[in-house]
Amino acid sequence: MKFAPLNGRYYAVVLAVFCSILLISNISATKVIGFGPIVTDGGAFLFPFAYILGDVISEVYGFAAARKAVIVGFAMQVLASLVFYLVIKSPAGPGYENQEAFAAVLGFVPRIALASLCGYVVGQLLNSLVLVKVKRRMGEGRLWVRLLTSTGVGEFADTLIFCIVAFAGIIPGMDFVNYVIVGFVYKCAVEILLMPVTYQVIRVFKAREPAYSEDIDRERIAEGARV
Repeated sequence: MKFAPLNGRYYAVVLAVFCSILLISNISATKVIGFGPIVTDGGAFLFPFAYILGDVISEVYGFAAARKAVIVGFAMQVLASLVFYLVIKSPAGPGYENQEAFAAVLGFVPRIALASLCGYVVGQLLNSLVLVKVKRRMGEGRLWVRLLTSTGVGEFADTLIFCIVAFAGIIPGMDFVNYVIVGFVYKCAVEILLMPVTYQVIRVFKAREPAYSEDIDRERIAEGARV
């Protein structure tokens, strides 16, 4: 089972994009959105891409790299929440009239951050763990199997934990159940629809990471020799 090293050519770039998606999604998630009977939050627009990047990291760089991405991403989220808290508690300057609006939106971020921390740490680590274990059994082939399997397990745990911690007691009754189901189905649907793109991204990363591509070449040579 092959993985590119953490000091590979593109890991730092993927990690930076991953952290940015988490920060933007968690701030956007402070707004509950309703499209008719469908209830979701603002994080739905971008957050599924965090799981897609998680799949890329797990497939190309391995479980240790995915775990590092989760830890770094949420360290940045904790830092953002702390900064927002300090800014909210600081007195407004002359001429600034939006203190209440600022606090109403970003003051909710710590709860969102906690929900995201609990949900995403469990969900993403399960996603990565399942993907790597399936890869260990199947090798490089059948990428779609490990993407679908890991996504289903990870997204279910993530969505359920996030919704309970972030919005239990805020979104009432059946609307909350609707919110959980829609969130899970939507995130999985986005990843399934974008699976061809995920395939291409993973293929490009494997080809362009020297250590990974060299391992693949050596394996193909060895297989040819055995034939």
